[in-house]
Amino acid sequence: MAEGLTTPWGLAFLPDGSALVSERDTGRIKRVTSGGQIMTVGQVPGVAPGGEGGLLGIAVSPNYRRDRLLYAYFTAAEDNRVVRMTYHGGRLGAPQPVVTGIPKGHIHNGGRIRFGPDGMLYIGTGESGDRPLSQDLGSLGGKILRVTPEGKPAPGNPFNRAPLVYSYGHRNVQGLAFDSGGRLWAAEFGQNTWDELNLIKSGQNYGWPHVEGKGDRPRYRDPVAQWGTAEASPSGIAIKGDVVYLAALRGSRLWQVPIQGDTAGKPREFFTREYGRLRTVEVAPDGSLWVITSNTDGRGSPRRGDDRILRVVLD
Repeated sequence: MAEGLTTPWGLAFLPDGSALVSERDTGRIKRVTSGGQIMTVGQVPGVAPGGEGGLLGIAVSPNYRRDRLLYAYFTAAEDNRVVRMTYHGGRLGAPQPVVTGIPKGHIHNGGRIRFGPDGMLYIGTGESGDRPLSQDLGSLGGKILRVTPEGKPAPGNPFNRAPLVYSYGHRNVQGLAFDSGGRLWAAEFGQNTWDELNLIKSGQNYGWPHVEGKGDRPRYRDPVAQWGTAEASPSGIAIKGDVVYLAALRGSRLWQVPIQGDTAGKPREFFTREYGRLRTVEVAPDGSLWVITSNTDGRGSPRRGDDRILRVVLD
């Protein structure tokens, strides 16, 4: 679809079929048309890139035709935060804070955001390398947060003393997607052994740092699928037809995982080491998948044309 992007990270489609793409290290947001043309629409002020931090996930308001709002997750000088700004007439407005105070670090900054079918904003965070934060309900690190579009605690959240928290015990969540039944699925990086695909339930503890992968311990919820870290290191996920598509960084491939109730069928892999590291996958308005490579992020081996957006037509 397009090439020559610098550390692309997030991708969100506009009603006209074009997409906005965030660049982690430059802080820029670019618009990519359905024909592959690229144009810079602005630079988000306050982004302080470093390590795995910078301008990360973006999401278009579900009421975009009316409010023209774009949401972004980024690493600032003191924290990770979510802001919203107008995008209208090809220009970005000034950012307004939505959620602040998410722990930042050289690693494990999370960063994926997505609106759910309930109209609430879901935010995947990391524990910033400080592992005990994942089990600490007093911290926003290592959690999935659920907030209103204004950043207030969403109605029905499970913890009175942690009103923004939806689930906890996560290491570094960079993939969020909803299936046809409105259920939330998340991809999570393991440390040395197991990467995870999780079905997220309100108020549940997903085990980190006490469990990595399937632990069969009643206190913690097990993943529905797991991979060795060399095969996956999953970032973005997308769901189409109740099939999960998972972009793998270190694994350099696209995983396809059928949903079978509360479990997963046998995963299949595509494009193994063909395009390098894969950061993000999203379902386009025409039903294809747009996949972002991540070879200019300091851990890949850039090739001519990197980084790219690939368009995958599903059979």
